[in-house]
Amino acid sequence: MKEGSTEAPTRHVIPWQDPAYTDMDRVLAEMTRVFDICHGCRRCFNLCDSFPRLFDLIDDSATGELDSVSTDDYKPVVDACTLCDMCFMTKCPYVPPHDFDLDFPHLMLRFRAAEHHAKGPDFAIGQLTRTDRNGKLARHAAPIANWASKRGNRVTRPAMEAVAGIHRDAVLPKFHGKTFEVQAKERPSRIDTEAPAHGRKAVLYATCFVNYNNPDIGVAAHEVLARNGVETEVVYPECCGMPQFEQGDLSEVATKAKAVAAALGPWIDRGYDIIALTPSCALMLKFDWPLIVSDDRAVQRLSEATSDITEYIVDIARKEGLADGLKPLEGGVALHLACHARAQNMGPKAADMLRCIPDTEVTVIDRCSGHGGSWGIMKENFEVALKVGRPVVRQAVESGCAHVASECPLAAEHILQGLERLDDAPAFNRAPHPVELFAQAYGIDPQHREG
Repeated sequence: MKEGSTEAPTRHVIPWQDPAYTDMDRVLAEMTRVFDICHGCRRCFNLCDSFPRLFDLIDDSATGELDSVSTDDYKPVVDACTLCDMCFMTKCPYVPPHDFDLDFPHLMLRFRAAEHHAKGPDFAIGQLTRTDRNGKLARHAAPIANWASKRGNRVTRPAMEAVAGIHRDAVLPKFHGKTFEVQAKERPSRIDTEAPAHGRKAVLYATCFVNYNNPDIGVAAHEVLARNGVETEVVYPECCGMPQFEQGDLSEVATKAKAVAAALGPWIDRGYDIIALTPSCALMLKFDWPLIVSDDRAVQRLSEATSDITEYIVDIARKEGLADGLKPLEGGVALHLACHARAQNMGPKAADMLRCIPDTEVTVIDRCSGHGGSWGIMKENFEVALKVGRPVVRQAVESGCAHVASECPLAAEHILQGLERLDDAPAFNRAPHPVELFAQAYGIDPQHREG
């Protein structure tokens, strides 16, 4: 047996329909096996809070070994995992195909799936993660919804904390009256037929967050692609299911995967590429869905046809060349690479994209922000999430850059909150998605589309 793997990590199909997968006794037995390996290694001590919790649990036990730790005490370790995949992708020497066959994030997912199978979903989290329903309702009363969810609201936020467990100081996404789908229909982009990449066709999978909460990301991508001659269609059948995935509701994820794959399949048949606008959704379409519904050919085809937006723009730059007109971004960019972009195993495509902008310095921040989707806004996690993200905040300040950006829009707000807590930190009004900065370099203002 080798000490560490020298081969590319692989992942197994998730057998969520097998009763053994959600048998809690079997889950706990596997956790004991894996935790003992982690105890002897400890390379992941400085990633998320799962590993300090695990190692403290062992170190504070009667023997200082896992044999004196009760399996009843495992749950806090699971609760701290954000499924960022960084231990699997960057640290663990024992991931498959190594004989130890260790996939820590997917083991945490299995525990959550077993809990979900036994107890059903937590009501508050279940309501919070129904993103399509929430977005459709809130868009009709966006000013009221945003007033109610605004940090500092002394009427609603304490109530939300008491009832739903959402920390009163956590920034929550805003809602927009005009979704990205609506804006794209009202003001279609003018395609530059002289651009080198003219002839490409792509569907922009809007994603729930871009569609309801941050249409500017979608508009920026739409305009940048049009400037580069790409014919685009904005399509949004429904959410990718990442919020349900985080909670272990794999049956719901499978249902969404099949529905979205069926809706996008005809576009693939017509020669369209598929572009996901946020890294978490790209990760679901490209990698997670095929592990959950491995026997569905439509899901497999969608996986093969999907690119992250930054990955797609870099592909244009390398194959056909970008359209002229990019201007420098003065002061440079401190770019946070999202964990779920790194987990796509495609390289730092957002950095590669921004480096296509002339005379623009790009400083890469290659650490987890600590947000973890819905995890980081919860009362019991918020302060821990800020602690995990502190190295990102420090690196952003130390870079001295005029712009701070993140591929993950939730991480972006979290980083801004971390910056607020530093006395010597410069003030940043926003931390845009890198495609928004790319649009800015082209002289495009996405906000002019909202109206």
